[in-house]
Amino acid sequence: MEHRKGARKVSDIPAEVLELLHKGQLQTVNLTEWLAVDHLVLLENVLDELGFGQESKPILHRLRDSSEKKIMKLIPAIAREWQQVLDCKSEVEQSRVFTALAQHRSDSVRCWAAYMVGQNPQWSLDQKLTAIRPFAADDHFGVREISWMALRESVIAELSESIALLEDWVHDQDTNIRRFAIELTRPHGVWAKHIIALKENPAIALPLLEPLKSDQAKYVQDSVSNWLNDASKSNPAWVRQICDNWLIISDTKETKRIVTRATRSITDQR
Repeated sequence: MEHRKGARKVSDIPAEVLELLHKGQLQTVNLTEWLAVDHLVLLENVLDELGFGQESKPILHRLRDSSEKKIMKLIPAIAREWQQVLDCKSEVEQSRVFTALAQHRSDSVRCWAAYMVGQNPQWSLDQKLTAIRPFAADDHFGVREISWMALRESVIAELSESIALLEDWVHDQDTNIRRFAIELTRPHGVWAKHIIALKENPAIALPLLEPLKSDQAKYVQDSVSNWLNDASKSNPAWVRQICDNWLIISDTKETKRIVTRATRSITDQR
């Protein structure tokens, strides 16, 4: 069952798969399954699993009564509830529960933990980046996407420091880590706030983009090209200049692929 292909429609997901997903005993294998998870059902089961069954009713009541029904709003809302639960616990208990969530078999549960990192008011940006790293390198696509979304607000608040701290990340051997640094700083992003400063002056992020202009991994290439395509919507001339320069100094198939994808919106406008 772990190696299933996954249904294309929610209605085609087998009942036994949904049951295991909601018990937190199985990972999702595609976006259809990821979106099909009822996080409140899963939360009730995980609260009970970790010894918080008596506290589940008020938590679930608040979440059901809230306006946060869409998954991208519900995940951070659940993370806030977990943080409130842990705030009154000992450090040992906090560590036990967070570790259990962060290393949970369910990718959805790990998504909650990633947002707990991003929303922690006690941690500096540097501490958050250190804590988010395992999620950025997670083997599940959903956790990797949520990991950068969880830190988006922190990056917007401290953009210059973020870029400086991420410069080492774009040289990391892990493809997922390199890609994370780019997705985290995309001017437009997906399901996330825009970074106005980068829309107005994308050159700020060149220390992250330049080292990856000929990256061997298509996963990273796609991220870099999407970043530049974002920038082209407000600064097409700048993106064209960067791409022209890259083609001169980096005559590789990887750079050519990035440039082709990066300029697709500019090309479409011609």
